Amino acid sequence: MNSFSRSLTEHNIILKRGKTTMLQMNVGLRCNQSCRHCHLDAGPDRKEMMDRTTMEAIIAYARRNSFQLVDITGGAPELNPNLEHLIEEMASACPRVMLRSNLTVMYDRQEQNLIDLCRKHRVIIVASLPSLNIAQTEAQRGSGVWNKNISMLRKLNDEGYGHEGTGLELNLVSNPTGAFLPPSQNAAERKFKKDLDRKWGIVFNNLYSFANVPLGRFKKWLIQSGNFDSYMGRLIELFNPDTIDGLMCRTLVSVSWDGYLFDCDFNCAVNLYLGGTARHISEMNGLPEDGMPITTGDHCYACTAGTGFT
Repeated sequence: MNSFSRSLTEHNIILKRGKTTMLQMNVGLRCNQSCRHCHLDAGPDRKEMMDRTTMEAIIAYARRNSFQLVDITGGAPELNPNLEHLIEEMASACPRVMLRSNLTVMYDRQEQNLIDLCRKHRVIIVASLPSLNIAQTEAQRGSGVWNKNISMLRKLNDEGYGHEGTGLELNLVSNPTGAFLPPSQNAAERKFKKDLDRKWGIVFNNLYSFANVPLGRFKKWLIQSGNFDSYMGRLIELFNPDTIDGLMCRTLVSVSWDGYLFDCDFNCAVNLYLGGTARHISEMNGLPEDGMPITTGDHCYACTAGTGFT
């Protein structure tokens, strides 16, 4: 039994699945950046990429079931050559499609066709912006990233994204740039909205401020910098049982780039399979059963510390 499981037991909590409403797809681990906080160790040298056959199997799975939302992630999803096809198909299979972006691929490749497609299907764009501090952002994500982020956010605003009443939702994700936890999400959102509008004329809909999960490249950095024990200790200290009901793993099924099923993308990083056994999307007809136990590890403390990761 891992430490997280013991914490659940101490609070008389059984972490189990509710009704599955979301489908998450990791379409590849290749990324144009090597961010320090990445739980998947994604980067330019990774070769793992979801192929068309696996993608079609997931599209067929989505059509067989009634998902409310499809969440497309990576790596950098824009580097998958079949992304536009995926968006077209999922937009007809599910009422809402969400695309996660680090913004710099869109900037580097001038992805106007992709942006037009996202506008057409009202795809929710979730963009990563770690900090309002330029130096902190580039320390986490690389030199030159800040200006590209600002340019793409302005471009998305020009296309209608982020403005109230357009139906084009632009959300930001902020992750701490070091071995500490994020501030209050409400306070952070107010500051982001005020500063981005005042300094750069940028608007957006929502900010999500998440703790970094101690896996992949971030775990390696924590160990190398001597911060791992203190970081984990802080997560454990702030374990909040009230976060359990809202955890995304209770309503999400996550599919890896090679088609295997997980409770979440974090479990995918350490091969903790849905139901504890490797199962491929081609073997799955219906939704995971309500009440199925969720596979956990000590990284789950990152989702239950403070106000949690929902």
